[in-house]
Amino acid sequence: MLDPEGLYEIVDDAPVAGAPVLVHALEGFIDAGHAGMGVSQHLLKALEHRVLVRFDVDQLHDYRARRPQVTFAQDHFESYDPPELALHAVRDDAGEEFLLLAGPEPDMQWERFVAAVLGLIDHYHVRLAVGAHGVPMTVPHTRPLGMTMHATRSELVTVENPWKDELRLPASASVVLEMRLGDQGKDAVGYVAHVPHYLADARYPDAILALLRAVGDGVGLRLPVGDLPEEAEKVREMVQKQVQESPEITGVVHALEASYDAYHANGRNSLPMLGEVPSSDEIGAEVENFLARLQEGDGSEG
Repeated sequence: MLDPEGLYEIVDDAPVAGAPVLVHALEGFIDAGHAGMGVSQHLLKALEHRVLVRFDVDQLHDYRARRPQVTFAQDHFESYDPPELALHAVRDDAGEEFLLLAGPEPDMQWERFVAAVLGLIDHYHVRLAVGAHGVPMTVPHTRPLGMTMHATRSELVTVENPWKDELRLPASASVVLEMRLGDQGKDAVGYVAHVPHYLADARYPDAILALLRAVGDGVGLRLPVGDLPEEAEKVREMVQKQVQESPEITGVVHALEASYDAYHANGRNSLPMLGEVPSSDEIGAEVENFLARLQEGDGSEG
């Protein structure tokens, strides 16, 4: 295992009570609907927390691939928002402390980063690691949002997995972390929200809400949802308005609905794969414009 020395700094050495849960929800390549990032942002905004550990982002982040934002005011640069990858101690609504690993997924040195996190898991006597993110799926927004669960032990899986076959997927640092925990015989689970693929590039509060509830219920944490239900309803209304105004989008959504309903009517749990229903390219410029408005903050807060 690679030596993680020098990759992070402990900035608060106050102990964490008991054997806490570690929630890791990183902003990364696979995070449809900004679901994992939305979970982290929501928890840090809604709950009391303190930073325990800061990672040296300069060793992990590709600034040219994911450039931080800078503010230019008239004739000078005024502020710069550098990326931060940190481990937080957070208190839920019942006062129970848990750990939250939040920030951008490392672009490099995955094994060294995972070795560092494994060391911190031992240091804080973590009893369970929990991942949360979203994946794009060929499903319609008009049907219940699905969820996949995975774990280092089958006994930990409490949500029926819709996948019955083997899949080859792009990896992530969070996936490597879960696999290395399994190699060590430690418990880890992950929740994956199924985000309609044509909404994957914008913040999708339904997915954030579903992940918060799944994590809270699954590990016994009281996690507030705040105004996420109202935000989700507003986004659903905006999406539906866009669909109704475009015959092209309406046709694609109806095709997705028919495919979704046919699978469930036949008693099949496996979801349709990409290519079996219309692709996101067939939705057209109307949805692209809609997503752009969502990303600019029209109807959402992040």
